[in-house]
Amino acid sequence: MRGPIALCCVASIVLPGCGLLQRRPRAEAPENSIIIRAPSDDAVWELTAAVVSDYFPIARENRLDGIIETQPKTGAALFEPWHKDAATLEDRLEGTLQSVRRRAFVHVTPAPEQGGYLVSVEVFKEREDVVEPSTASAGSSTFQETEPLSQEQRFAIGRSSPDGWIPMGRDPALESAMLNDLQRRLAQLSRADGHPRAGRTSSR
Repeated sequence: MRGPIALCCVASIVLPGCGLLQRRPRAEAPENSIIIRAPSDDAVWELTAAVVSDYFPIARENRLDGIIETQPKTGAALFEPWHKDAATLEDRLEGTLQSVRRRAFVHVTPAPEQGGYLVSVEVFKEREDVVEPSTASAGSSTFQETEPLSQEQRFAIGRSSPDGWIPMGRDPALESAMLNDLQRRLAQLSRADGHPRAGRTSSR
């Protein structure tokens, strides 16, 4: 009896996972997403990538998986209005008083039931960990230039503070700002050809 039961359990776990290798439409829209109606994958992708690049430097684009990943960007300060990665005055004040950074992940997936493509944005915020590493000498926040950092010291620092940044969760205000910008650009296209292009599905 144990043999057939165990086999059924393994099959129930493995078989559904095989479908994850394919790019399938999402069953339901995640938070902070919009539906884009465009004639081709290329049109959706290029427009989405253009909007993302206005906020963050793009680190990776994978059309097969439908993901655009950005590089981390230091938060904009009050005196940097040309940077768009701080959505609110509070965010800019925070970026002025302490070091924060953000990173975005944008997903573009087919949404045939809605007649277009689902674009969702996730922005993660981090605050710099200013705690002095345990390997640093007392009274000094940096190593002497004449003393190269050994492999043992690098490993110790990496273990005590993996990246030097503390996760602060999502930034829904910036996610909404990016999607609103995408909607504005789509509205410009719709006025040019007379066809509706986008609709908001949900937001935080």
